[in-house]
Amino acid sequence: MGSRSSGIPTCHLTAHGRFYVHAKPNTSLRPLFTSSFWRNGDQNKAPQRNEEHRSVLHENIYTIPNFLTVSRIVACPVLGWAIVHDNFEFATALLVYAGLTDTVDGFIARRFKMTSVLGTILDPAADKTLMTTLTVTLAMKQMIPVPLAVVILGRDVLLSLSAFYIRYTSLPPPKTFGRYWDMSIPSAEVHPTKISKVNTLLQLMLMASTTIAPVLPIDLSPALHAFQWVVATTTIWSGASYLFSKDTVRVVAGKRKTPPSS
Repeated sequence: MGSRSSGIPTCHLTAHGRFYVHAKPNTSLRPLFTSSFWRNGDQNKAPQRNEEHRSVLHENIYTIPNFLTVSRIVACPVLGWAIVHDNFEFATALLVYAGLTDTVDGFIARRFKMTSVLGTILDPAADKTLMTTLTVTLAMKQMIPVPLAVVILGRDVLLSLSAFYIRYTSLPPPKTFGRYWDMSIPSAEVHPTKISKVNTLLQLMLMASTTIAPVLPIDLSPALHAFQWVVATTTIWSGASYLFSKDTVRVVAGKRKTPPSS
């Protein structure tokens, strides 16, 4: 009997009357049963996993505003050294530099669209580093009361601990040590309250006035003493505002938005 070339079994009758059935494999189905097909299936899943890994949001942190902000942080130890060693002229110059860079970096970030999530963290961190340096060194020089220094520093310590906790809870998985300290992976934005902004301004004004006072030819002691009570009040008020405000922290989405497919 004849045979067919399809994958259907063919029949042959020999001269001895024996009947054989031959099954020719269907080559069109062969890819389904080869290991390469299953490997390709795994490979098709791998790009999806890689794409999910690459979709974690990253941002450019090497910007001019961030550089200026970091420079203010680096200048703080030098400022503290100048105050401890009674070099108030140099300390005043550093305060002027800090004020100018604080204004310029914000302008550049907005004007040239260099804003970043890291910038929203670095900018208040620079202010707090400056405040901590001034508070500690001026208290050491007995130029501000120690209780006032305790109130200012205590509030900042509590807020700093809260920031570490928020960073951990808002970090997209996996939560590893390296990713925790990778500032190019944003997790949350911190927005200070209105009273906190006012308090920061008043604190800086008090510390700057106290630092500059030895250079001035007039006695500012009575005015500074009254100013200290005002700052103590706003410091406590601003610390409490973070506990009751719902808009101070905003978690950043962990993945980029992908354009809709056409």
